[in-house]
Amino acid sequence: MSQSARLKQIRRILSDSQIAAVFESNMPRGGRPRRLSCETVLVGIMLALQDQRPAHLTAAYRALVSLGVTDRISLGVSWHEETGISTITYRQFADTHQVMVRSVDPSPVPSFRGIAPKDRAAYLEELRSAIDSEVALSRLNEVTDSIIEKSIPLRYRSEVSDLAIDWTDYETWSRPRAKDDPVPANDCDASWGHARRNAPGAVEVLFFGFYAQVATMVADTGSDPIPELVRRVCFEAPLVDPARVMAETLVRMSKTISLKIVLCDCGYSNRDPETFAMPLRTAGAQLVMDLHPQDRGQKGSFEGAVIANGQLYCPATPHSLFELGPLSRGASKEQSDHHDQMAAELARYKLSAICRPDQEGYVRVRCPAAGGKVRCTNKPESLALDGDRPTVAAPDDGVCRRCCSQKTITVPPQVAAKTRQLHDYPSREHRLSYQRRTAAERTYASLSDPSVGGIRRGWCRLFGRAKNQLMYTLAVVVRNMRIADHFEQNLKTTMLRRSRRKRQRRYQSDRNSHLGRELPLLHPD
Repeated sequence: MSQSARLKQIRRILSDSQIAAVFESNMPRGGRPRRLSCETVLVGIMLALQDQRPAHLTAAYRALVSLGVTDRISLGVSWHEETGISTITYRQFADTHQVMVRSVDPSPVPSFRGIAPKDRAAYLEELRSAIDSEVALSRLNEVTDSIIEKSIPLRYRSEVSDLAIDWTDYETWSRPRAKDDPVPANDCDASWGHARRNAPGAVEVLFFGFYAQVATMVADTGSDPIPELVRRVCFEAPLVDPARVMAETLVRMSKTISLKIVLCDCGYSNRDPETFAMPLRTAGAQLVMDLHPQDRGQKGSFEGAVIANGQLYCPATPHSLFELGPLSRGASKEQSDHHDQMAAELARYKLSAICRPDQEGYVRVRCPAAGGKVRCTNKPESLALDGDRPTVAAPDDGVCRRCCSQKTITVPPQVAAKTRQLHDYPSREHRLSYQRRTAAERTYASLSDPSVGGIRRGWCRLFGRAKNQLMYTLAVVVRNMRIADHFEQNLKTTMLRRSRRKRQRRYQSDRNSHLGRELPLLHPD
């Protein structure tokens, strides 16, 4: 793609998202007019990221001044004077960036110039108390959500797709201070967190920075592939629960875009359900997640039914079926078939829903014998079913179980709120659906790829959550543009090959039919 085409695409995304207007509306008024607009600053950063440069302001400035004269004049980087063409300085560029980010920064990081070390903590508290952090945070989320949404092509943006979520570590350029040091760190928003390196023998390590989270689009199981584009980004210090931050982001997204299926690992499913699982279900999302080893198996009962793996089962279910775990890696076909057979047998004893949950989350479920899945002595009408169904007997311990005495029971949303999900765990349907979650990990791999200026420590040397989040968001936007272009190019190549094969087969069939015909005689006599 040529430089003019890239610039046109970047300006179109910024124009559709209207984030430059948000920055401009909050810029200070009065005084000497600024030479540079907020849109030009954002264009320079995205050009630098597209050129595989780090997210440094100096790199963005070089990307702007290296444009052609016509493009520089249209962006306001250069202008005509009597002595010739003048160009902005780096100080003007950096000053405009600092002022525009200040309006969306809920916790600004001061420079501490001229402030004694013992007075810096009090000065920081006084500075942040004078700012309406809720309004600034709302603006920051509006900016990041809008530009990421507009970076997705319209044909994929209009489709409601499943989302794969995950988080990773993002190390800041700042270094932490000692606990007893009254002077705050240069990056006051960052904190200590745990990170796991994907290397042989690697263990969890501590890092100082933020947790970056993405929600990546994935195709439905068995449907045509779609580009794995990032739909939302979260950015917060490790002191804040990342699952709660992602839930708030997806709930905010559900106000304009319907949620379908959310794929997540046990790092999310093991969190407090009131801050993650329950808000997403209320927003209309279906969860497909891996369960933490501590959350697997039997976990109490409700109205006599056994709670296991987020579902309700008949109290006469064989206990050996509850010990079934996820299929191990590298399992053979025989092991996979046996595992799926055991999971299908366990599904016979599950209490199935007969209606959708109401607005408050309550749902009616019925006994597996009433549903025709098993034969039970407590339900005489079920004994007339075929003999291929398992036959169970109601427990004779004198305990009155409502799930056995009634055909249906009402289950409140608090029952198995932490582990309840769309597919039975660990069935074959769950395994095929959950394996799509690796799209989020591929997103991080593409963002950290050194061949495209990967994200690493020192990639951005700005301090504060707002500045780092904005840089990370723009890197995701550039990545979405690259992935969408490659996907469209591969799709066109595939369609061209298919049409070429059709022409070859048609030509071959016509040639064979022509050779198979008998030629007429020139002299019939």
